[in-house]
Amino acid sequence: MAVKVLVPTVLQPLTGNQATLICNGNNVAELFDSLEESYPGIKSRLFDEKGQARRFLNFYVNSEDIRHLNGIDTPLKDGDEVSIVPAVAGG
Repeated sequence: MAVKVLVPTVLQPLTGNQATLICNGNNVAELFDSLEESYPGIKSRLFDEKGQARRFLNFYVNSEDIRHLNGIDTPLKDGDEVSIVPAVAGG
Protein backbone atom coordinates (compact mmCIF):
# COMPACT_ATOMS: atom_id res chain seq x y z
CA MET A 1 0.00 0.00 0.00
CA ALA A 2 1.56 3.29 -1.06
CA VAL A 3 0.83 6.46 0.90
CA LYS A 4 2.21 9.86 -0.04
CA VAL A 5 3.76 11.83 2.83
CA LEU A 6 4.23 15.59 2.48
CA VAL A 7 7.24 16.70 4.54
CA PRO A 8 7.61 20.34 5.68
CA THR A 9 10.82 22.17 4.78
CA VAL A 10 12.08 22.14 8.38
CA LEU A 11 12.15 18.30 8.40
CA GLN A 12 13.48 17.78 4.89
CA PRO A 13 17.14 17.56 6.01
CA LEU A 14 16.11 14.28 7.69
CA THR A 15 14.63 12.94 4.44
CA GLY A 16 17.50 13.73 2.10
CA ASN A 17 15.83 17.04 1.22
CA GLN A 18 12.79 15.28 -0.20
CA ALA A 19 9.47 17.08 0.18
CA THR A 20 7.37 14.09 -0.86
CA LEU A 21 7.86 10.50 0.24
CA ILE A 22 6.08 7.29 -0.61
CA CYS A 23 5.73 4.99 2.42
CA ASN A 24 3.63 2.10 3.65
CA GLY A 25 1.40 1.58 6.66
CA ASN A 26 -2.08 0.34 7.51
CA ASN A 27 -2.55 3.30 9.83
CA VAL A 28 -0.76 6.54 10.72
CA ALA A 29 1.29 4.90 13.51
CA GLU A 30 2.60 2.19 11.14
CA LEU A 31 3.34 4.83 8.52
CA PHE A 32 5.59 6.74 10.92
CA ASP A 33 7.29 3.50 11.97
CA SER A 34 8.02 2.90 8.29
CA LEU A 35 9.35 6.45 7.95
CA GLU A 36 11.67 5.87 10.92
CA GLU A 37 13.11 2.75 9.26
CA SER A 38 13.92 4.68 6.10
CA TYR A 39 14.86 7.99 7.74
CA PRO A 40 16.28 7.31 11.23
CA GLY A 41 15.65 10.11 13.70
CA ILE A 42 12.54 11.55 12.07
CA LYS A 43 10.10 9.93 14.49
CA SER A 44 11.71 11.58 17.52
CA ARG A 45 11.13 14.94 15.83
CA LEU A 46 7.45 14.11 15.37
CA PHE A 47 6.61 12.36 18.66
CA ASP A 48 7.68 12.83 22.28
CA GLU A 49 9.11 10.12 24.55
CA LYS A 50 5.57 9.00 25.46
CA GLY A 51 4.68 8.45 21.81
CA GLN A 52 2.40 11.49 21.65
CA ALA A 53 2.51 13.83 18.67
CA ARG A 54 4.50 16.95 19.48
CA ARG A 55 2.30 19.95 20.31
CA PHE A 56 3.60 22.12 17.49
CA LEU A 57 2.83 19.59 14.73
CA ASN A 58 -0.43 18.72 13.04
CA PHE A 59 -1.05 15.64 10.92
CA TYR A 60 -3.64 15.38 8.18
CA VAL A 61 -4.90 12.44 6.15
CA ASN A 62 -6.41 13.68 2.90
CA SER A 63 -6.86 17.16 4.44
CA GLU A 64 -8.61 15.76 7.56
CA ASP A 65 -6.95 16.50 10.91
CA ILE A 66 -6.21 13.13 12.55
CA ARG A 67 -7.26 14.60 15.92
CA HIS A 68 -10.81 14.56 14.54
CA LEU A 69 -10.40 11.04 13.18
CA ASN A 70 -8.75 8.19 15.13
CA GLY A 71 -5.48 9.93 15.96
CA ILE A 72 -2.43 7.84 15.08
CA ASP A 73 -4.74 4.83 14.73
CA THR A 74 -6.41 6.48 11.72
CA PRO A 75 -6.52 3.82 8.99
CA LEU A 76 -4.82 4.43 5.66
CA LYS A 77 -5.49 3.07 2.21
CA ASP A 78 -3.55 3.00 -1.01
CA GLY A 79 -3.24 6.49 -2.49
CA ASP A 80 -3.90 8.42 0.72
CA GLU A 81 -1.92 11.60 1.38
CA VAL A 82 -0.53 12.38 4.83
CA SER A 83 0.62 15.93 5.54
CA ILE A 84 2.94 16.92 8.38
CA VAL A 85 2.18 20.55 9.14
CA PRO A 86 4.10 22.63 11.68
CA ALA A 87 1.95 24.99 13.73
CA VAL A 88 2.40 28.65 12.91
CA ALA A 89 2.10 31.36 15.53
CA GLY A 90 2.30 35.07 15.11
CA GLY A 91 1.11 38.28 16.45
